[in-house]
Amino acid sequence: MSSPMERLKTKITKEVLWLYILRLLKERPMYAYELKEKIRKTFNFEPATVSSYVVLYKLEKDGYVTAEWQESQSGKPSRKYYKLTPEGEKLLAEGIKFLEEMLEKLKE
Repeated sequence: MSSPMERLKTKITKEVLWLYILRLLKERPMYAYELKEKIRKTFNFEPATVSSYVVLYKLEKDGYVTAEWQESQSGKPSRKYYKLTPEGEKLLAEGIKFLEEMLEKLKE
């Protein structure tokens, strides 16, 4: 059985992966594997590869990100780059605001 801290870490990272993805896409467009690596380096957790793709697909379907295939200049395969939409920026801001409000209530 996992500890309360282990469960909290899972809930606040892997279960809200969309929040981390939108935050990174605010910086610049990225492809899925690049996002996964950037999450590991920036936020110190590693989402499952399949999870990243599932979340990106859902974000795209719901209009929070757009995707565009780009040909590689160096002979590597084409990559699908994801870009934040205005709706995605709004969702990111709402998610951060919600977390900030909850943290403030916890600190009282």
